[in-house]
Amino acid sequence: MKKDLGIDMVTTNGKNKLEKLPTLEQVLLVEEAIQNVDDSIITFRKLKKNLHNQVKRNTLLKILDYLETMNKIAVTSKGITWIHNTNLRLRKAITEGLCL
Repeated sequence: MKKDLGIDMVTTNGKNKLEKLPTLEQVLLVEEAIQNVDDSIITFRKLKKNLHNQVKRNTLLKILDYLETMNKIAVTSKGITWIHNTNLRLRKAITEGLCL
């Protein structure tokens, strides 16, 4: 797979196909939409609706796959939830463990 200027060169069945990659702006837009949801979980359909068709379906799927790989979101049968922790004190407590 060759990556250059936001384009993926994908070979399937001996044929080359160009595939557009998500932009940083699109990734940040999706991250913000998931983080600012009223409930702790959001469905794919509701997320797509909240984005007002600013991100196409295939691009959104790639972004969600990336965010799940980076352990920022959890995708379950009930929906998508933000799990990335930015609190340094909490991260330290989790890694060191809490002694009672």
